[in-house]
Amino acid sequence: MTTDRMSNPNKEIVAAFYEAAFNRKDFGAARRYLSDDYIQHNPLIADGVEGLQARLAFLKETFPALSVEVKRMVAEGDYVVAHVHAVRLPGRPGVAIMDIFRLDNGRLAEHWDVMQDIPEDALNQNGMF
Repeated sequence: MTTDRMSNPNKEIVAAFYEAAFNRKDFGAARRYLSDDYIQHNPLIADGVEGLQARLAFLKETFPALSVEVKRMVAEGDYVVAHVHAVRLPGRPGVAIMDIFRLDNGRLAEHWDVMQDIPEDALNQNGMF
């Protein structure tokens, strides 16, 4: 992860959440970064902390080698936007993700995302990150 995350406490919280939830696959550790009334906007994930817990359990079981790398983060007020490279299966290109988090009192309170599969062959050489 880039070192620019060190300049903002909200970025630090989001970075720690990613590490706990996706790389260590430790929901107990990730839970401490979530507000009790966590709001989920991804239509494929149930609302609330329990919905996220179920989604992370599914990912852990289905993609045990899943890893994420935060390429960059931008913070403004209570919002953090993260540009993330997720690889579910080693050796595959993975997925480019833009996550938006709203934080409240130092905890993730709300989440939106947009995901795009990284193609094997691109029509340009610019890359997605």
